[in-house]
Amino acid sequence: MSLHLPDAPAGLDVMRLRQDFPILSRQVHGKPLVYLDNAATTQKPQCVIDCEADYYARFNANIHRGVHQLSQEATTAYEAARDTVQRFINAAQREEIVFVRGTTEAINLVAASFGQRLQADDEILITEMEHHSNIVPWQLLCERSGALLRVAPIDDTGELIWEEFGRLLNPRTRIVSVTHLSNALGTINPLKEIIALAHAQGAMVLVDGAQAVAHLAVDVQALDCDFYVFSGHKLYGPTGVGVLYGKMALLESMPPYQGGGDMISQVTFARTTYQNPPFKFEAGTPNIAGGIGLGAAINYVDGIGLPAIASHETGLLAYASHLAGAQPGMQLVGTARSKASILSFVLEGVHPHDAGTILDHEGVAVRTGHHCAMPVMAHFGVPATVRASFALYNTRAEVDQLFLALHKVWEVFA
Repeated sequence: MSLHLPDAPAGLDVMRLRQDFPILSRQVHGKPLVYLDNAATTQKPQCVIDCEADYYARFNANIHRGVHQLSQEATTAYEAARDTVQRFINAAQREEIVFVRGTTEAINLVAASFGQRLQADDEILITEMEHHSNIVPWQLLCERSGALLRVAPIDDTGELIWEEFGRLLNPRTRIVSVTHLSNALGTINPLKEIIALAHAQGAMVLVDGAQAVAHLAVDVQALDCDFYVFSGHKLYGPTGVGVLYGKMALLESMPPYQGGGDMISQVTFARTTYQNPPFKFEAGTPNIAGGIGLGAAINYVDGIGLPAIASHETGLLAYASHLAGAQPGMQLVGTARSKASILSFVLEGVHPHDAGTILDHEGVAVRTGHHCAMPVMAHFGVPATVRASFALYNTRAEVDQLFLALHKVWEVFA
């Protein structure tokens, strides 16, 4: 049986772009690496690697506090990265960009700081498709405040049940927190409609954009979200750095998340005053190299163009979904009408971890497990799935390799 469809339409020069990623030239278990675990973390282009190395080699110093030249150079580069993020998501002001360690810390920051105003019987609304990082911080907030956590269900395609979301949203809802793109299913949520409906009830909206920013253009002003959060390492950038976008009026009204150096204006034993956003939320020495590297990663993505990247990845997902539909015993998990980048599936009679181990020995890197989305697995009645996730450097030939490796799985378990 042939695994090939007609050639994809011309788009990205993927083979040239692959040369930007040194790790893609390596072998695993004697086989060329086929890296399809991009929803967990993306690989890094040489320009990002060089950018971090350049910081450590030429102007390593702490930022904001020194008058010497190295500190000034480091501060300039770090703050230029903040400007790059502002432009990338179209924030109204650079001061609305807070650097954090990643999406998880950003959500915890909002839950801990904005969440202080919640009281007993206030409500927080999330969806059944959320990552644990967009569940557990709100559970902790509910335990502290007495607020109630509500969960809008999804259907068996992985789409939000819109009628149920509307029914659960009410004047007691203070926070709506929703993923932009599901890491377990690939579902793209209708954010503009969700945000408008939530604002009509007086609720604040946080969007978990960890999976979305590498695949979809984000305009926080057009969305009108109150907070948008994402991680650098899923955007071809470094680990240990991420972004909290917040509307300025909200950030100004929120108390600090942590206390320490660089977030203060003046300290006495009697009283401390704090800097204005974003610095109020950036206590201590940050991941300076990571912030600079994130700026380089965004510039790299912008140089290619998100529309071209999205078109390429949409073609890969359609191709992989077509091949999956022709395989007996292979069931896709997540078939929403609007989805991107992620192919999650189960194989009849094969545990996902066993499948992942065999795929690894064929050089194919996928993720197996619950993907930090155990409620999603419970909805579909499976303990785990195999997840192949695509990035700008993946090819149809790699999708073919995935399915050839899956035939090895079926041979073992036949």
